[in-house]
Amino acid sequence: MNFKKKTLPNGLRIITAPMKEAQTATVMVFVETGSDYETKELNGISHFLEHMLFKGTQKRTSADLNNELDGAGAQSNAFTSNEYTGYYAKAHYRKLPVLIDVVSDIYLNSTLPDIDIEKERGVIIEEINMYQDLPQKKVWSVLAELVYGAQPAGRTVIGPISNIKKIQREDFVEYQKSHYVAESTIVVVAGRFDEKKIIGSIERNFAHISTEEKETREKTTDNQKIPGIRFEHKKTDQSHLLFGFRTCPVDHKDQPIVAMIATILAGGMSSRLFREMRDERGLCYYVYAHPDTYTDRGLLTIGSGVGHTKLDEALTVILSECARLMKESVEDKELQKAKDYIIGNSAMDLESTDEIGIFLASQEILLDEIRKPQERFKEIRDVTAADIMRVARKIFKPENANLAIIGPNKEGAEKVRKHFNILTRRKK
Repeated sequence: MNFKKKTLPNGLRIITAPMKEAQTATVMVFVETGSDYETKELNGISHFLEHMLFKGTQKRTSADLNNELDGAGAQSNAFTSNEYTGYYAKAHYRKLPVLIDVVSDIYLNSTLPDIDIEKERGVIIEEINMYQDLPQKKVWSVLAELVYGAQPAGRTVIGPISNIKKIQREDFVEYQKSHYVAESTIVVVAGRFDEKKIIGSIERNFAHISTEEKETREKTTDNQKIPGIRFEHKKTDQSHLLFGFRTCPVDHKDQPIVAMIATILAGGMSSRLFREMRDERGLCYYVYAHPDTYTDRGLLTIGSGVGHTKLDEALTVILSECARLMKESVEDKELQKAKDYIIGNSAMDLESTDEIGIFLASQEILLDEIRKPQERFKEIRDVTAADIMRVARKIFKPENANLAIIGPNKEGAEKVRKHFNILTRRKK
């Protein structure tokens, strides 16, 4: 993968990734803001604002935006996370000038009509209600609050309904003015294009972006001393559990090793937990493990949905496999399989221009540098069995362990709590 980065005098960063054989091109605009930058009172505003930017600009109505993007045969969307918000459009490479014009217009010139704020308020409240009805999704917010408490990292990206009902147009205007500035903005173009023409087009379209000073945020504090557990009672057909073991930030040297541990545990259908929990015991339909990493924190998460009477057994299996990584060296064949799994899946993701855009911009934001896929793959290839055991012994300690559960079994909650504490103490 070839790419170039250019920083304009106003602080705007432009990253270009030419792909001569591609038939598509993607333009993405990322801004360094998300729920980690919000106050408690305005939690949810980043995501709400993301919705509102598609409601019309000074020269295009919402219908105009949709018609122009559809007319270009484009796919477009936006997303909000803890540390960044992104807007993008993807189409045939000949339509790239249209995409740049439309996406920059959305980003810089949205009018935030009051009537649409009221409409979208209802949309987002229903989105929150949808997540409340999906325990496999809701359990993530239960875990975040357990691990990080009242800090921004402990809040949801979408925010609480009480905030969504109160946010007004002036809140959006002030938030956008404070965060949507040149120094916090990255424009990425990936695919087939004429680089000189594209750079000039971006410079023209973003000529009037605000040059106010970039906003900062407080660093997340990690001060856990004992295992944490939270049980949320809800009438469900399954108990949904999610472990969160404190690990390292995204730029830490051990992060590739954490990714390998997650893959060995529950990456793919031949992984340890998939085989043991689903194939051998029939405990679950889904089980996964994932490194959840940010600039100032990290978790190794392990999640599953199991029958209410099978919680004890599921906890035992999961924690036993974690303990096994601390005690037994991973064999060469399994180690190589995990490496090939990570590299193969990453390579497939990077075949599309939109995924390349996310790959480049997220590194620029989270790492403050961009490494080529080959460099990332080398880090994975260099992981040894000794590395995995060393990092597993750091991660799977009682004081790093957290467990969130959503289910209906009030009587069994205390039993689960005691069982979890016993299992975590055993791993000292």
